Amino acid sequence: MKNAIRKLHHAAYRCRDSEETRQFYEDFLGLSLVDAFEINLTATGRSTSVLHSFFAMADDSCIAFFEDPGQPFDFKNQNDFDLHIALEVSQEHLLTMFKRGTSEAIDNRGISDHSAYDSIYFRDPNGYVIELTANKRQTQAQAENSAHKRLQA
Repeated sequence: MKNAIRKLHHAAYRCRDSEETRQFYEDFLGLSLVDAFEINLTATGRSTSVLHSFFAMADDSCIAFFEDPGQPFDFKNQNDFDLHIALEVSQEHLLTMFKRGTSEAIDNRGISDHSAYDSIYFRDPNGYVIELTANKRQTQAQAENSAHKRLQA
């Protein structure tokens, strides 16, 4: 059944520090912290104590994080070709965030022209690349047609 999946509920990643992560996602990007809870032995049946936090977007989908100081994890500055998280914004908001990121000295690369959309790439406190992307005027049908032609080439 095509499109049985209604929307992204959340995508979850590890974080070093939940408060540092909150400052970036809520204070800088403007996503609302909508939930935070501990995952422990009672919830999982295994010996763990993890803080799970959720930041909501306009469509109520979330980006979520696990802070798990008891388990080793290799935090590294991700290469955007290996892993990045792209979040859609308006062109106006893209320009505002580029100016704000630059003035607040948040590691960024942009504005990049990708033909169908423009993007800025920020680095969050955990090393993940966060792409803010603003679509240029193009319909879904035009985008799908172009994508298939480029992939076949």
